[in-house]
Amino acid sequence: MSDWRTYALGDVANVFDGPHATPTKTEKGPWFLSISSLISGRLELSQSAHLSEQDFERWTRRVTPSPGDILFSYETRLGEAALMPEGIRAALGRRMGLLRPRREIVEPRFLLLAYLSPEFQQVIQARKIHGATVDRIPLVELPKWPIRIPDVPTQRRISAILGALDDKIATNDRIAAASRELGTALYREALTESGTEETVGRIAVLLTRGQAPKYTDNSTGITVLNQKCVRDGRILLEPARLTEANRVKQDRILHKYDILVNSTGVGTLGRVGIWSHAIAATTDSHVTIIRIASPLPAIIGGFALLAAQSEIEALGEGSTGQTELSRSKLASLVVQIPTKNTEDLAHRLSALEERADAALNESKALAALRDTLLPELMSGRLRVKDAEEVAELTV
Repeated sequence: MSDWRTYALGDVANVFDGPHATPTKTEKGPWFLSISSLISGRLELSQSAHLSEQDFERWTRRVTPSPGDILFSYETRLGEAALMPEGIRAALGRRMGLLRPRREIVEPRFLLLAYLSPEFQQVIQARKIHGATVDRIPLVELPKWPIRIPDVPTQRRISAILGALDDKIATNDRIAAASRELGTALYREALTESGTEETVGRIAVLLTRGQAPKYTDNSTGITVLNQKCVRDGRILLEPARLTEANRVKQDRILHKYDILVNSTGVGTLGRVGIWSHAIAATTDSHVTIIRIASPLPAIIGGFALLAAQSEIEALGEGSTGQTELSRSKLASLVVQIPTKNTEDLAHRLSALEERADAALNESKALAALRDTLLPELMSGRLRVKDAEEVAELTV
C-alpha cells in the first residue's frame, strides 16, 4: 500500500456541525435531514421531514449541505454516513454533521467509502465518548482522527468499482418502486371500471395475530417477522429472527400474498406489507396476518389493503405507548375491490411484484458483494485490478 497515506481527517475535509434544535415540520419545502435517513451509505429521504423557507434560512446560516458533502451522525447511530446528492435543498438535522472534502486531496465518494470502511469504523468505536444516555463523536476532536487515503487515481478506480455496484442497486430500487406504482395504478384503474365495497372480514379466510415467539439460534427454526420487517409495503427479512418451529400453529405459516399489518405501539402501527418470499415464516404477536379467501385473488386483496393504509393507521385504540389495532376494527374496515377481469388483473399484479422481488433480491446479492469488496480494497488486501474484473462480471 505504498500509494496510501495516513492523514488527519481535518486535512482532507472541513468539519461542520448541524443545528442543536428542531424546526416546525411542514408538509412541503426544503428537507430537514434526519440521522434516520443515513442508512448503509445511502440517504433515504423518506425518513426525513420538511421545513419552511423561513426556517431553512435560519437553519443553514452555519452551513448549507452541497452535493458531494458527507453527512454523518455524531450522536447515536455512530458510523452511519451518506453522500449529499444533487438536486436537493436541505438543512442538517439534529445530531448530524457534515464533512466537506478538499477535492484536490480526496474524491467525495471515496471519502464516504473511507468513512464507512472497517478501519475508520474502528477509529470511531475507539475514540467515541460514552455518555450517560448516548455515545457521541466529539466534533472538536474529529479533525484529528486518522484516515487512510490513496492517491487520487486509485481513489477514482476504487470509487468506480463500488459505485457501479451502488448504482445498480439504486437502479433495482427504482425498478421495484416503479413496479409497485404501476401495480397501484392498475388496481385503481380497475376500480374505475367496476368495483364494490367489502369489509376485510368478508374477504378474509384468516385474520389473526401471530404468536409470541420462543427465539432460537438453531437453523431448524422458522423465520419470525416483527414490526420492523414491515416497511414500504414490503416485508424485509433482515430484522427477522428464528423461533422454534414446533411452537408455530400451522395456520400461522404464511402463504404467498398474505397481508401483514403492524398492530401495536406507535410510529409503525398500521403499516401494511405483502408477503412474497419463498421461505417458511410466521409473525410475532404484534403483527396481524390477513389471508384472503377464494375466489378473490390474494394479490388483489393485498393491493386493497395497501390502498387503505392511511385509514388503518387511524384505527389504533388506547393510551400513548399502549396503542393497539384490534382484529375487530380491522375486520370492519371497508376496502375497495375490483369486480371485473380479476384473474387478468391478478396475473398482471403478480408479474409486477415478481419483477420487483427479482430486482430487490439482486440488490441484496450486490450489496453483499460490495460489503465484501469494501474492506478488502480499503485495506489493500485485494488488488484494484482484480476487483475491477469481479465487478465487470457482476454488473
